[in-house]
Amino acid sequence: MLNSLFSEAESFWQLLLDEMGSMFLPYRVWQYVILLGCFVAARLTARYIDPKIDNWMRSREGLSTRQMRFMIATARRSQGILLAAYCWIAVFVTRAFIAFPSRSYLLALGANLALAWVIVAISARLIRNPLLRRIVRFVVWVYIALSLLNLREDAMSALDAAAIDFGGLRLSLLMLFQAVATLAVLFVVVGLVNTEARKRLQSVEGLSPSMRVLSEKMLRLVLYGLAFVIGLQTVGFDLTSLTVLSGAIGLGIGFGLQKVVSNLVAGLILLLDKSIKPGDVISIGDTFGWITDLSARYVSVKTRDGREYLVPNEDLITGQVVNWSHSNDLVRLDIDFGVAYNADPHQVRALAREASGRTNRVVAVPAPQCHIVGFGDSSVNFILRFWIRDPIGGLANIRGDVYLSLWDVLKENNIEIPFPRRDVTILNKD
Repeated sequence: MLNSLFSEAESFWQLLLDEMGSMFLPYRVWQYVILLGCFVAARLTARYIDPKIDNWMRSREGLSTRQMRFMIATARRSQGILLAAYCWIAVFVTRAFIAFPSRSYLLALGANLALAWVIVAISARLIRNPLLRRIVRFVVWVYIALSLLNLREDAMSALDAAAIDFGGLRLSLLMLFQAVATLAVLFVVVGLVNTEARKRLQSVEGLSPSMRVLSEKMLRLVLYGLAFVIGLQTVGFDLTSLTVLSGAIGLGIGFGLQKVVSNLVAGLILLLDKSIKPGDVISIGDTFGWITDLSARYVSVKTRDGREYLVPNEDLITGQVVNWSHSNDLVRLDIDFGVAYNADPHQVRALAREASGRTNRVVAVPAPQCHIVGFGDSSVNFILRFWIRDPIGGLANIRGDVYLSLWDVLKENNIEIPFPRRDVTILNKD
C-alpha cells in the first residue's frame, strides 16, 4: 500500500512541477498582472459599495429569515463576486484582441475559481453546523479547483492509493472524502425536509404536545438514518463488513454508555406515556418551573428566575415528580393563618373567602374554602384553600397576594392577628 501511495504521490508531484515550470512564460506573466489588477479593483470597489449595500438591506422590511440570510451571505461575498466579474470582463476584452485562447487561459481559470468559490460559499450557508459548513465548503471547492486544473483524476488516484484494509473492509482517503461530501449533501436535504415536516406537524390539530415531539424525533431519526445508510452505500462502502465491530459496540453500550442509553429509553417512555409534555409545570426536588423542551437525553426546565435546569430523563422516571398540570391546569393552594379568640369564626371564614376572591389569579369556580384546623395557644387556626389555573405564573407570588388581601380585610373589620406572648413574673424571695 505504501509503495503504491508513494508512486501516485510522486507522479502527482511531478505533474505539478511540470506545470510550475511554465508559469513564468511572458504570455502568462501579463495575465498574472491583470489578475492582480482585477483583485485590487474588486477590493477597492467592495470597500465603496459594501456600506451602501448594508444600508439598503437595513431598509428592507417584510423579508423572511431565509431571505435575509441569503442576502447577508451574498453581501459578504461582494469582493469575490466583483473579482469574478472583473476577470470575465478581462477575458472577453483579451479574446477580442488576441485570437489565441491560451493567451487568456489563466484569466478564465481565475474567473472560474472565483465564481466557483462564491457559489460554494453561498450554497454552504444552507448547512447550519459551522464546522460541517467549513468542511463541505473546502472539500467542494478543492474538488472544483482540481477539475478546472485537470488534476482531478491524478488526485483521486493518489487518494485512492492511500487505503488500509480492516478485515474485509478497504478504507481509502478517496472513499472517506466521498462519504463526507455525500453525507453532507444528504444531511442538508434531510434538514430541509425535517424542518418542513416539523412545521406541518405543528399545524396538525388534535395532536398532543408529547406526541408531536415524539413524531418529530422519530421522523428525524428515520430520515437521518436513511441518509447515513444511503450515503455510505452510494460511495461503495460495504456495510456488512461492519459486523465485526458489533461486539465492541455492544460492549461499549453495556458499560461506557449505560447512563446514556438509560436516558434515551427513559425519554422514549416519557413521550409514550404522556406523563409530561412541553408547557407542563413541574416540581422535582427543589426545582420548580415549566418544561420548555424534551430532548433525547434530558428535559429542559426553566424557572421563574431565568435559570434553565437540564434534568436527565432517568430522574423523571425513577424520582418523585409533581406535575401541576398533568390532568388539568387547575391547581389548589393552601395558606395558614390565625386570629384572636375574641373574633367570630363564622365572620373570619367569610372574610377569608372574600379576601382570596379579590386576587385576580384566584378562580371563582371552585370557590375558595376556609376551615378551622385547631385551637392554638394564642390563636384560632384556619386554613384557606383556593384554586388557580396558571401555575406557570408562579406560586409564591400568588400566596403573597392572598396573604396581603387577607391582612387588609381583617384589619378593616378590626380582627386581631395575634402573636405568641409570654408573661414573666419575678417573685421576691423576701
